[in-house]
Formats: sequence, C-alpha cells, structure tokens
Amino acid sequence: MEEWVGYKWHEYITRQALGEFPEYAVTLKDEARVLGILFRALGGDPALSLVTAEPRHFRVRRRFLHKLAGTHRKFELAWRDDQNLRLPERIALFPSATLNRELYLWLAALAASPEPDSNDWFQANQAMVQGVLERWPGLEAVYQRLVSEALRWRPTPESLPSQAESRREQVIRQALIHPGSATVLPDAGTDPWPVILWLYPALGNGKTSGQAFGDEDNQSRPGGLSKKHKRRQAERVESFDRDQGLMLFRLESLFSWAEFIPVDRAGDDTEEDDAESVADDMDMISVSSDRRETSSSIKFDLDLPSEENDDLRLGPGIHLPEWDWRSQSYREKFCCLQPMLARDAQPGELPQHLRRTGKRLQRQFSALKPLRQWQNRQTEGDELDLDACLERAVQHRQGRGEIDQKLFRRCLQSQRDLACLVLADISLSTETHINNQQRVIDVAQDGLLLLSEALQASRDPFAVFAFSSRRRDHIRFHHIKSFEESYNSTIRGRIQALEPGYYTRMGAAIRQSINLLKVRHEHQKILLLLTDGKPNDLDLYEGRYGIEDTRMAVQEAHKAGITPFCVTIDDEASDYLPYIFGSNHFVVIRDPAQLPLQLPKLYLNLTQ
Repeated sequence: MEEWVGYKWHEYITRQALGEFPEYAVTLKDEARVLGILFRALGGDPALSLVTAEPRHFRVRRRFLHKLAGTHRKFELAWRDDQNLRLPERIALFPSATLNRELYLWLAALAASPEPDSNDWFQANQAMVQGVLERWPGLEAVYQRLVSEALRWRPTPESLPSQAESRREQVIRQALIHPGSATVLPDAGTDPWPVILWLYPALGNGKTSGQAFGDEDNQSRPGGLSKKHKRRQAERVESFDRDQGLMLFRLESLFSWAEFIPVDRAGDDTEEDDAESVADDMDMISVSSDRRETSSSIKFDLDLPSEENDDLRLGPGIHLPEWDWRSQSYREKFCCLQPMLARDAQPGELPQHLRRTGKRLQRQFSALKPLRQWQNRQTEGDELDLDACLERAVQHRQGRGEIDQKLFRRCLQSQRDLACLVLADISLSTETHINNQQRVIDVAQDGLLLLSEALQASRDPFAVFAFSSRRRDHIRFHHIKSFEESYNSTIRGRIQALEPGYYTRMGAAIRQSINLLKVRHEHQKILLLLTDGKPNDLDLYEGRYGIEDTRMAVQEAHKAGITPFCVTIDDEASDYLPYIFGSNHFVVIRDPAQLPLQLPKLYLNLTQ
C-alpha cells in the first residue's frame, strides 16, 4: 500500500511540475514524413537526417515544485549539425495538438534557413527568424501564435529573484516578439530558460561564441527515428574488484543501480537484452580501465589474410578518386581497388532447393530471346518475296501502268539492346542470420544464382562482381563473371565461394562498375547493386562522408548513361537511400528470405 501511494504521489507531483498537456502530445515519429518534406521543400540540406534530440542539461532557476519533483534539469531542444537535424521526440507544451504540431513545423522551417554569418547564438537565431518570415510570409501568423504560447510557458521577469535574471528574461522576450531588436543577451550567472522556438548550438562544435547553454562537451553520432542515439554523461572510475561481495560494505555506502553498474566490457562482449534500457535510465555512465584480467586475451581484428590463404589478386590494383563533400572536390587516386578471384572455388551445379525455381525462371526469361522477324516487300533483302513476285506478274499480265518494285524480304533480329552489371555487397554484416537456417550472404548467393540462370536464358549480356573493403588502400573487388564469360558451373562455384568480410566502401566499387559498363556498346546499361546496409569503413568513411561519396558515384553513373538501381534489405534504408539513389531507383526487401525470388522480378521491371 505504501508503495502504491508513493508511486501515485510521485506521478501526481511530476505531472504538476512538468506543466505539460499529455492529451495533446504530438510525436516526431508521427510527423517525421511531413517535416522531412517541408524541410527539403524550403531549401534545407537534403543530406541531413531527421533524428530525435536527446535532453541536455541546463542550470536554470527552478521553482520549488520543480525541485520537489526533480524535473526541469534537462530539456529536449532543436539543433542541427553537418549530419542531422535533431528535434524533440515529443512536444506537449501547449494546450492544443495543432499548436504542438505547428511548433514542429516552425522548427523545421527555421532549420531549413541558411546559417547566418554571426557565431553569436542570440543574434543568429533572431537573424534566422527574420529570414524565414521575409521569405515565407505565410508563417507569420504561425510564429505569432507560437510566441504568444511560448511566453506563457516561460517565467515572468517579475518572478525571477535577481535583477540580472529579470533583465535577461526581458531581453529574450523582446527578441521573440520583435526579432532583430535585441543585440546583446545579458549574463546572469545561470542558464536562461530554454527558448523553444530557436535552434541551439550543436553539441561539441566549439563554434558558438558568447554565453553557453546546456551541455557542450559531447559528440554526436548519426541516427534515425527508429533508433535514438542519445548522449550520456560519462566519468572514469577506479577499477572495481569483482571478487568483493556487496555485503562487505555498510548498507548506507552501497551504490545504487542507477549510480554504478560494473560492466567489464574488456572481458565480456556478450550482448544483453536490457542493456540499452538500463543505459537510458542512467544519468551517469562510469567506465574503468581495468585490463588485468584480459591482458592475456587474444584480440581479433579484421586484418587481411596471408597471401597463400587469400584469394588471387588480379593485377597490381586500380587507383580511383573519392569525393570529399567537405571540400567539394575529388581526392584523385585516393582509393586502391584490388580485383580478386576466388582461389579455391570449385565448379558446381545449381543447388537442389533452387532447381525448380531456376527452371521456371528459365522458361519465363526464354521468351525474351531475340526472335527472327521477316519484313516483306523490301527493295532489297536476303531473298525474293514470292507473294510480291506473283503479284507483280499478275500486274504485268493485266497491263497496269505502275508496277510494285519491292520484290524482296529480309530477316531482322528483335534484339534486346541492354547490358546489366550486378554488384553484390559481401561485407561482414552479411554474416548476420535472418533465421535459424540462413544468413544474409546465403540469400544473396541464392539470389545471384537465380538471377544468373534467368539472364542466361534471356541471352542478355551480364556481369557479376562483389565487393568489400578495409580502408581506402584495400578495396576488394571480387571477379565472378565478366561480360565476355559464359555462365557455367565455374561461375556457380565462384558465387557459392563468396564469404563475408570487412566493410562497405561503396563509392569505389560503383566507380569501377561504371568503368566496366562504359565500354559496352549496348544502348541501355543497368547497374544493379545488392546491399544490406549503408556505406561505411574504418577510415572516416561513415556517416555523411560515405553517403556523399556514394551519392556522387551514383550521379557519375547517370552522367555516363547508366541506370543505377539499389536492392537492399536494410530496414532503415528509407532514411538515406532516397538521397543517394533517388526515390525511384531503390527498393527495400522487407523479408530477406524473399530476396532470391524478388531479384528476377525486379530485373524484368527494370528492362521492360
């Protein structure tokens, strides 16, 4: 009974202290699609991902009720950096769902405005507000409604205990009502009450001058709405002795679960189902550097195998450029792509579980073979057109003045003028199991086999390659089938010999595929990319850098007259693939087990 009363009391006090309206709450998850469209329509950077903003600490003047409930120490506020636009996960500040939704829309519009030259946070936000209202006058009424409600949410200047804080609050209110009218924000020793209509400095950017607000000592990681990447405060502590029992301490000196969790990640790398939820409940994560018990452990790395155990290298390597979006220029000969050929691949037949489907696809695709079509009544051709000759003789006997001279016929081949290069990602992530029987690499191999069987029946020229990478100086480009080779048991053996490993430097592999397709004489050229995740590698090839380089490689393909198309099984692909490939040049396979059956169907849709 005491627990129940305490819980209800805590729930009541917290609800009263927060001052929110949960019945009118609006979530970012529900509004993400609309906000993304609005942000890009107003000129926002299309490369930015829309993700949730983690709470940041503020040293604000709290009321007694706030202190009693332990609230108003953290606030979720909007900000942006080079990779993400971060918005609050949930807004319930106003007594209307419409107003809460309009706050999301306003923050997205503000974030889409160009970054001002001023590094002063106070002046920069006023300049951005002025710019938005000048370019989009229709948002004026929305802004005025939000300002009116935001001022009710903020403390009044008269309620603040010190004259400096009161003066600062007056200046902030003036800046909200009349943007651009206030130039300097007075210092009052504490953080001002958060301005929910403005963008805050990116955490850890170190570029904003003037007064600092909230946490500024952490770094961001890219994320998506489906997985929040929150920052957490951390501290280093002395190593703990796991042999000491908790009962050796006095009870009043025991650490609570929220204060200290001794997780020895150096010695135990096992996954814990509730680790993320535990971390979300912790205000401070303590990390020790105890390596005594693991000093004799063997550290495995994704290192390269020895020459005698590795695949055959075809040539010295190919140097390729890479796009650096930060400098908006190419790094010439920055990557080294190494063509590889499986050393121990044994010729093989189509696996038993694929034979029935393979025969059905062969019958279906054989209808796409070139057909012989005769064109009658030609002035010249391969042979005489007997019908035309007979009709001419009849006309001659009847003495007609005009006699048809088209007495020949010729045979034409109705050829499909296209070539396809299939590029498969075989990075280490393809080792992941999708069920109890199959890994990602297994369904990818089945898909390549079935697609190859189908293309062989259609007689469309095609090539198959696979890639992985370990930094920029070793990008493995596995040769499976070239355009000149015929599909046979040797090719099947190479597909079945593929093994996962390393990382996904996608841009270099696409550029090499472009070079191979450029020399083809076919009118239609297709680059079919099969992957399970976004571009990444060890040497900073992650986040926006990898995405921008891959996007530039895709644009190079379009300029070369090549149609790139991506097939992925990544559930989060919709967050980044539209930016890389365009909205109509990718597809997400929700059930990875269906990939082998879907690949031939996708190819038919692309070529018809």
